[in-house]
Amino acid sequence: MIVGDLKPLDEISESISNFQKIAIVACGGCVSICLSGGTKSADELARKLAHPRHYRSFPPTFDTTSIQRQCERDFVKAYLNIAPDTEAILSLACGAGVQTVAEIFETLPVIPALNTSFLGSLDAPGIWREKCQGCGDCVLAYTGGICPVSRCAKRLLNGPCGGSKNGKCEISEDTDCAWQLIIDRLKALGRLDDYEKLFPVKDWSPDRGKGPRVMGIDKTRA
Repeated sequence: MIVGDLKPLDEISESISNFQKIAIVACGGCVSICLSGGTKSADELARKLAHPRHYRSFPPTFDTTSIQRQCERDFVKAYLNIAPDTEAILSLACGAGVQTVAEIFETLPVIPALNTSFLGSLDAPGIWREKCQGCGDCVLAYTGGICPVSRCAKRLLNGPCGGSKNGKCEISEDTDCAWQLIIDRLKALGRLDDYEKLFPVKDWSPDRGKGPRVMGIDKTRA
């Protein structure tokens, strides 16, 4: 799932300070699960942003609404209703959702309220960890289901660097060495021989090497 964090209130209030009527749009998708983009978050944000201390003059007025997915163009066109006197939209979606809403409402500024952080999973209550960078060339079949691209600070594909120590990464004692995790997992699976296999130089073109990526469905195979 996509994980996002609420931007600092001072940054948000500065970005909306020139508008008097603002629609805060919650997203019921990924970011609602990490408690940063849902309806409750939108209502709480509206309450905080309405405080006069954030502005040199009068604070804006806010309407809050919600849509299940801001990243789906047809869904936004069909179900997101914005009042005619709205001057700007404050989106509680990931970066993809913000851009989709901006494409639909071309005459309105669409302002992000979140910083899109990473693709992650819920490891413990209230704790999400980055697990995938969407590199376009998945190697999890050979690394015990642990991604070295996203979980190794250096994105190494053929074992740990010389900086790892006692199973921890050199960047922090609180960060596990991804390759130590991979080795332990392969050992538990009885597949330690996979560790001896060498990956060729990674082809990064499916990642960002050819610019923004597009995926389509081959309708002839449906």
